[in-house]
Amino acid sequence: MQLKTKIWARLSREEKDRILKRSEAIVHSLLNDVESIIDAVRKTGDAALLELSTRFDGVDLSIKGLRVQAEEFEYAQKNLSIEVREALAFAVENVTRFHELQRHQGLHFKETSPGVYAGERATPIPSAGLYVPRGKGSFPSMLYMLAVPARLAGVPRVCVTTPPNPDGSVDPACLYAAKLCGVTEIYRVGGAQAVAALALGTESISPVDKIVGPGSPYVAAAKRLLSGEVDTGLPAGPSESIIIADGSADPWKVALDLTVEAEHGADSSAILVTDSRQLAEAVSRFLSDLIAGLPEPRKEYVESVLSNFGGILIAGNMKEACEIVNEYAPEHLQIQTEDPWDTLSDITNAGEILLGENLPFSVANYAAGPNAVLPTGGKARTWSPVSVRDFMKYSSVIYATAAGLEGVSAAVTSLADYEGFPAHSRALKRRKER
Repeated sequence: MQLKTKIWARLSREEKDRILKRSEAIVHSLLNDVESIIDAVRKTGDAALLELSTRFDGVDLSIKGLRVQAEEFEYAQKNLSIEVREALAFAVENVTRFHELQRHQGLHFKETSPGVYAGERATPIPSAGLYVPRGKGSFPSMLYMLAVPARLAGVPRVCVTTPPNPDGSVDPACLYAAKLCGVTEIYRVGGAQAVAALALGTESISPVDKIVGPGSPYVAAAKRLLSGEVDTGLPAGPSESIIIADGSADPWKVALDLTVEAEHGADSSAILVTDSRQLAEAVSRFLSDLIAGLPEPRKEYVESVLSNFGGILIAGNMKEACEIVNEYAPEHLQIQTEDPWDTLSDITNAGEILLGENLPFSVANYAAGPNAVLPTGGKARTWSPVSVRDFMKYSSVIYATAAGLEGVSAAVTSLADYEGFPAHSRALKRRKER
């Protein structure tokens, strides 16, 4: 395919908005359909999960049951190649090593005024449901990216939902990754119905306090509709990426890396933003051969992405290129410029930032260490990657001596009186009188 370039400054506001919204339009269009799925799970629980799995996945789960059994973990380990087992162990170790830095280090107090001490205590959330997608590929990487920080946080109950294979089994690499992470509660159900089960509970699946994990537009829509009933975590929908590059970049490497996130599915997005027309033209030429060499359905996905939610955008200069990136707030960002560290200083909104030509998105997706579950749909403006902190909650802890109370009393009573809360003020005044 010959990819057409678009000059950002010449695009209409409507054209720009379509690029910026990417698959969000798809999610919005599914809300009514997904609401009916949620209602079915709310009313009939397991029966709805079985019926919906037959309808959407073509799988009769009444045979194997919803929950994965112990012997399935054993079978998965025996039938998984040693290369894959070793790769998973390597990746889990790296991800664990990085996330250990995020663990809360005990209770530390700060004396905010003489005799008044304030600190913060972190405790794990009671339970977490991890959603691991399956429809367009196998994602053991998503399982350990979610399970490692949950386990490091100390969450007492961690369970997983993931769509089944056509025969009702669960991907063996996912089961092996779960075993490495100490997760044994896994259910073979996916889509919006899985999110509803985790949020509302069924006969077989107890509800959780928080749901974390990426998924299809159906999953994203379900999390949006259920956000008032359960903490649905960061918004993680279809994959998206931007490469920002100048004329110094190697067009073949840029083209190669541009296809990485695009192969996730037709609802993904992959964009090159550059101020170099020469680079844009060279990348477009390389893309034709690279895409042609992909097997189906990945070839079709990449072609669809680059002609729909993705493509090549020409900026007037690198300043404008960075402005485009910040407005888009991508899930994945790669910087291939002459001085990526300098370019980094102008980037404020991105879930993940890879510097230089030696880091294709795939490295960070699997084994660099930082989490690969990232905010999508422009939510990187305010959200951060999944971390140990997502599975913790924080309580303020305050202590005061008698002298400390005396020192703050005047200011507190003055403010309480001003705001019209006599009981607040009296709690201090009467103590002093007594």
